Amino acid sequence: MTDNRIGPPHFGTERETLRAFLDYHRATLAMKCEGLGDEELRRESMPPSTLSLLGLVRHMAEVERAWFRRVFEDKDAPMVWSDTVDFQAAYDTSEATGAEAFAAWEAEVEHSRRIERAAESLDLAGRQPRWDEEVSLRMVMLHMILEYGRHNGHADLLREGVDGTVGA
Repeated sequence: MTDNRIGPPHFGTERETLRAFLDYHRATLAMKCEGLGDEELRRESMPPSTLSLLGLVRHMAEVERAWFRRVFEDKDAPMVWSDTVDFQAAYDTSEATGAEAFAAWEAEVEHSRRIERAAESLDLAGRQPRWDEEVSLRMVMLHMILEYGRHNGHADLLREGVDGTVGA
């Protein structure tokens, strides 16, 4: 694994810091998958769990879409792998490839970045359709940092199970 991540700044505005932490976590997920083939990316943790690195990438594509695109642009935007907003569907990697998963995830990350950059402030309000409540861009960015942090912990264990690689 090559660590090309850029660490968050020790000093910066709230927005710069949130953006940097979110991008750091995005880069961490990519790094944990680096150098693995489809079979290795599909390797599940342990029965009955279907958790895999490939499933995490697919899940995070859905999460990016649900928390940026659906909240701030189009509440009815379809999910990537589910017609019913079923986040668990992304974990079914039986027919999935790393190429399609990473293409979808990277596209959603870029879409999310565009939404964040275009916002005048972190106080931008959007409507979370699952809750039918307004949320701020600040809350969404914090939620995403927590979501990636949680799943990157899973990715650490999954990668170690695939080839023994640990760290960072």
